Amino acid sequence: MKSIFDSHNRVVVEREFWITVLEAQIEAGLAVDSAVVVDYRTHIGSVDLDSIREREMSLKHDIPARLQEFNDLAGHQELHKAMTSRDLTENVELILIRQALELVDQRAVSLVARLVEKMVEHESLTLTARTHNVPAQPTTFGKRLAQVIEELMDARQHLRSVIDAMKFRGIKGPVGSMQDQINLLGSEDRAIQVEKAVAEKFGFTQIVEAIGQVYPRSNDFAVSSSLVRLGSAPSNFATTLRLMAGSDLASEGFGKNQIGSSAMPHKMNARSCERINGLFQVLRGYNSMIESLAGTQWNEGDVSCSVVRRVANPNLFLSLDGLFETTFAVVRGLKLFPAVIDAELEKYLPFLSTTTLLVHAVQSGMGREDAHELIKGHAVETALAMRESGGSGTDLIERLASDPAFPGDKTEIAKVVESSADLLGAIPSQIASVRTRAKVMVEDIGAAASYSGAEIL
Repeated sequence: MKSIFDSHNRVVVEREFWITVLEAQIEAGLAVDSAVVVDYRTHIGSVDLDSIREREMSLKHDIPARLQEFNDLAGHQELHKAMTSRDLTENVELILIRQALELVDQRAVSLVARLVEKMVEHESLTLTARTHNVPAQPTTFGKRLAQVIEELMDARQHLRSVIDAMKFRGIKGPVGSMQDQINLLGSEDRAIQVEKAVAEKFGFTQIVEAIGQVYPRSNDFAVSSSLVRLGSAPSNFATTLRLMAGSDLASEGFGKNQIGSSAMPHKMNARSCERINGLFQVLRGYNSMIESLAGTQWNEGDVSCSVVRRVANPNLFLSLDGLFETTFAVVRGLKLFPAVIDAELEKYLPFLSTTTLLVHAVQSGMGREDAHELIKGHAVETALAMRESGGSGTDLIERLASDPAFPGDKTEIAKVVESSADLLGAIPSQIASVRTRAKVMVEDIGAAASYSGAEIL
């Protein structure tokens, strides 16, 4: 990702773009010796950023500085004919953004593959599910991962739609009229021919038709918001893991020489998960910068957005890439503690079964609201007693069995909720469905799924 937005790489891509336009213009009839193209290509990788910077300091304009540098290297002045700066910068930025989006796409599918491995490994590990961070019903750790995977796959599917809908800005000049290219080449058809040839060379099948100097900044927002959506699933995963780590249910891993706190030697903080959440906030911040540009362009365009986009666009991708890399590290180091998980499940199991007991009562003829009120009364009393004594909630079944208003004796009621595995509903089939969809996605993208992330300090 860093190499895509590297200053050296940008200069090379700009030079490739200039040469591609010149080649298309020659093909359309512009009288330029083909040897000129060879001279330019010979020097395409000869990038001296310090020299370019010196020129820019004098000219107070980055594009003429880079153009003059390249012309002097090649010994010609045949580039940038009938072009404005935005014919270069807008298209080059779109090229780089799409390259970055394709890399993000590979990262996302690779992360799906790694998460599926963990989901399958822990699909039957039953634990206490929480809503409002309060015990609710049983779930499995595999199901928790399935939720993350499905959110990530949906976000990736949306990302593909954004990539597929991307349009080339085109070679349309200062106000989008193509007048200068028409003057240079002699006809509108030839100008369109050049534009299409350049777009196709860089892999774009669509071109913005009616445009001013710049393409709509709402297009940038479509990209940035898709990146935020992609970051949401890993951030949710990190938040859940932080909560589980706080109850000693799980860990993101802890190295032999790692230090959790400079003051408290016992601490094993979920620092990487905290980093994921922090990078997600950074990502949202850059998205907010891009969002603020949509709907603010003057007439055919102005460049007040330039300083914002130069900061926000690359950093959006770098932030998400860091978020993904850290998530790979967390998935690799993930450790669960079944003994603690089972103890928590046993402690709360009677409460986790109250919805099942409610259905049992209704099926036995009780009114739904009457049954709810009865169970609630006993459950609250049991919970308060448990909190005061430090025990478990196992006597909830005894309380209900001793209440003549509740249907069934102790044996019958206990049988309804004797195993947490009987309280998982459709979770196994949900996991299987997510796994099937993920398998198709991973197979479609192929080798990219083998990526497992770099080592994270």
